[in-house]
Amino acid sequence: MPAEAEDQEELLDLTDLDKWVGKPVVFAELWDPCSATDIRRWVQAMDYPNPIHWNEEFARESRFGGIVAPQSFAVAMDYGHGCHPTCVGKIPGSHLIFGGEEWWFYGPHIRPGDKLVQERRFDGYDVADTKFAGPTVFARGDTEHRNQRGELVAKERATAIRYLVDEAKKRGMYDKEQRAPKRWTQAELDDIEKQRLDWIRSNRDGISPRYDDVAVGDSLPRRVIGPHSVVTFALERRAHRENIWGTWRWNVPEGAYDPATEDAGFADNMSYDFEARKIDPRQGDGLFYGPSSGHINADKGDQVGMGGAYGYGASMNAWFVDYVSYWAGHEGFIHHCKSQFRSPAFEGDVTFFEGEVVDKSETSPYGVPVVQVRVKQLTQEGEVILTAIAEVELPR
Repeated sequence: MPAEAEDQEELLDLTDLDKWVGKPVVFAELWDPCSATDIRRWVQAMDYPNPIHWNEEFARESRFGGIVAPQSFAVAMDYGHGCHPTCVGKIPGSHLIFGGEEWWFYGPHIRPGDKLVQERRFDGYDVADTKFAGPTVFARGDTEHRNQRGELVAKERATAIRYLVDEAKKRGMYDKEQRAPKRWTQAELDDIEKQRLDWIRSNRDGISPRYDDVAVGDSLPRRVIGPHSVVTFALERRAHRENIWGTWRWNVPEGAYDPATEDAGFADNMSYDFEARKIDPRQGDGLFYGPSSGHINADKGDQVGMGGAYGYGASMNAWFVDYVSYWAGHEGFIHHCKSQFRSPAFEGDVTFFEGEVVDKSETSPYGVPVVQVRVKQLTQEGEVILTAIAEVELPR
């Protein structure tokens, strides 16, 4: 390692991370099965108007016979947005943003009445020097999701970016003076709404393209979400079932220890107070308090080097999964997908989606032919904020 990189890494105190590598962590469990309302709340917050997820009459006439959750909903059945097993161990003076997700799906669709249980582990971390914050930890956490019948529904590997707040503020990559929320004209808003409706109409009936009819180079219809606001960010947060008061509990096995309640090195005003939460549930719900509160509180967002209110990585990944699923239709299924977050969606921005079929394979690890779809999410300025790939089964 170059001497400069060694000097940078010395700024980080990682001694508390090493003892958790490879170990089970975060023993939290939701109390209740999900409901159709939970699923509807999720797709409403993600602006995903696929009628099989919210329209009872439409869903009953579909091949599913009733409301069914989108594949993206698995993360809403978990504690901590999928990110929590990445952020165990204390790094003094640090904060965290989501860096990317990788998912494997195994077939069972989530339906009203289902309850998922999770096993989580801290996989490990790497350190790199970044333009955003200098010495930065890229931490990995794994989550396995099973339903009440013991069926494996999904596995997730999350990547979190843990950085030193003072370094990020000093570098000012997201300085608020440079990122004032854009004010949209009515004509611009009308055009955004037209593009949004064009995408909704592109496959509202859920007709799946046939594998043999799809060609490398085919483009997916363009999608748009936004403008993003503090209101949309708050709705996204509340759609995660663990962010509703009283929905989860700690469930630490006898003889085990859970580092999830320990100090992770965040600033005092960005930490949970689990004792106070027993009286005032706001103290633990993550919207008003805790490390996620900077998403809707512009002053707090600025204090951790993000320049103001900003969106959730978990939402960006869900938007991508929903985008591909909508194109794939009712007979399509995403077996594997991987996304990398390059920048958050900031207040005032609009997110545009571009997708392209980049490969086809008659044989796959999933035992079925799949097509590969590459997706980008871009801002109104053309800045790429997410890149992703999905392996999708289509009917013959």
